[in-house]
Amino acid sequence: MVFWILIAVMTAAAALSVLVPLSRTRRSSDASSGAADEAVYRDQLKTIETELKRGLIEPEAAAAARTEIARRLLGAHEKHARESGGIAPGARLRFVQAMALFALPVGAVGLYLVFGAPDLPDAPLAARLDMPAQEQSVDVLVARVERHLAENPEDGQGWVVIAPVYLSLGRPQDSARAYAQAIRLLGPRQDWLTDMGEALTIASQGLVTAEARQAFEQAVEMDASAVKPRFFLALALGQEGRKAEAVKAWRDLLADAEGTEAWVGAARQELAALEAPAGASGAAGETAPPRGPSQEDITASQDMSAGDRQAMIRSMVTGLAERLASDGGTAAEWKQLMQAYIVLGERQSAETALRDARTAYAGSPEDLSSINDAARQLGLPGS
Repeated sequence: MVFWILIAVMTAAAALSVLVPLSRTRRSSDASSGAADEAVYRDQLKTIETELKRGLIEPEAAAAARTEIARRLLGAHEKHARESGGIAPGARLRFVQAMALFALPVGAVGLYLVFGAPDLPDAPLAARLDMPAQEQSVDVLVARVERHLAENPEDGQGWVVIAPVYLSLGRPQDSARAYAQAIRLLGPRQDWLTDMGEALTIASQGLVTAEARQAFEQAVEMDASAVKPRFFLALALGQEGRKAEAVKAWRDLLADAEGTEAWVGAARQELAALEAPAGASGAAGETAPPRGPSQEDITASQDMSAGDRQAMIRSMVTGLAERLASDGGTAAEWKQLMQAYIVLGERQSAETALRDARTAYAGSPEDLSSINDAARQLGLPGS
């Protein structure tokens, strides 16, 4: 009963919000129209008197015109008086008022009774979570699993279930955390490690971070023929400036492909970009790409362990940072340094490099814009 009383009060308020302004607007508009007519006729009378004094009109014609205009002025005055006194509105206004007062509320209630569910009880979140799974939306199902995992954080299978759902919903960080929990509880699997690395890469806007690279390397150790982790590792090599290794990784990957796989096109594009002659692409006048490791460094790194290779990369990054700090460098070299720090997982160092690059190119708007674009892609703050 209280529900229907509230509906009646809200309907009355809505109808009044339409009726009152409509009635006032009509009276105000009509009154303004009557007053304007009177003003026009008075101006016409003044004009006749002026023209008569100047001899521009005959007295007989002036008298006839004054009589006609006076008759119209009186009629306009009477009309104005009636409208200002609140004469009943016309049929059109009455029809609109009736629609607002009766037809709309009746129609709304009728539609609600036909298509609505006035007797349906409230459905709070707790009740919706307890409904059968087939009757729940994806958001409710996710909330249901999250509630279960909050109460049972050691349920590894629950983390396995929700991890890919997080990724499909555009929550890669949550997906990576869920895969990490599943691996911690149930042990590593090649597909879980690969999917976790992919989620971390997506969260980093396509940059294969040190954590993601470690996951892909572990996945390849478990299954050397797995395509997906090898694809991302080849991508990481290119991002780190290890061109020869990246070219070999892409060629090996394509050699094992049938040619119809969905990833083949992207792999060929990456390989073509790496094999293109230096300076073949880019805008005219663009500075040469930053110097990477020498061929001797690349050859020496082939037989290194993962830890030694990482140490070599770190030393080269340190050398680049020291050279930029002492001698300066191109905007492209500053961007390489920031990306290298992100790959190594040293975000604080990347932020420091960004500040130094902005200081170095404060007087060059074009280069500064390029540096800021790179920082934004890397997810660095203040960019």
